[in-house]
Amino acid sequence: MSDGTRTGGAAGDVLTARELYRFYRAGEEETLALRGVSLRVGRGETVAVVGPSGAGKSTLLACLAGLDEPSGGEVHVDGVRISHRPETERARLRARHIGVLLQTRNLLPHLSVRDNVRLPQRAQGRRAPVPAGELLARVGLADRAHALPRQLSGGELARAGLAVALANSPAVLLADEPTGELDGETEQLVLAMLRERAAEGCAVLIVTHSREAVRIADRVITLTDGKATDARRQDHKEAHDAVG
Repeated sequence: MSDGTRTGGAAGDVLTARELYRFYRAGEEETLALRGVSLRVGRGETVAVVGPSGAGKSTLLACLAGLDEPSGGEVHVDGVRISHRPETERARLRARHIGVLLQTRNLLPHLSVRDNVRLPQRAQGRRAPVPAGELLARVGLADRAHALPRQLSGGELARAGLAVALANSPAVLLADEPTGELDGETEQLVLAMLRERAAEGCAVLIVTHSREAVRIADRVITLTDGKATDARRQDHKEAHDAVG
């Protein structure tokens, strides 16, 4: 099966979304969570997505990751369309191209930290680009490889979740509130690791309420009522002030 025709945005754009709409219907009521959102994230770029609760941030991330299907519009990752495909195809493309760091930290409670990292590596059906043990060493968890998630501290859980998201050296890293429950020191550590990944060429998108995450971003996208506005680094102050 082919991955599809390579299309997408400008040269260097690894993640592109075009005119994304997402409708939810409950009985006679319809909620429009996304209203024509377009965005791009380039290789080596860090983008923060901010906005009030209910603005559509998590819905956007789910559509970008192929965890949810947009009602309209398209998502391309590394030049390949991931939207409007069967779930099995989206899962395969996600395993190959995308790392997802969710608030739940990505960890299955019955598996050791090492086996949690190995799981997505096996799912992609190819040899892992970085062995699980080496990846855990990079995030400072070499001595916790055999621990279960319940045996980890909050900071360790955050780093373990990041290791899972990076298991296949993805072209795109999507993080949903990766520092929401962390103390200041651990937040700085996780954000530094995200920036390091961007420096290695990954396209990083962070859904966040954190002022520190906004501060390290190259661009900030603000969602309000399902619509997006985009600001570059020099225009961050207004977006920074809106975080909270």
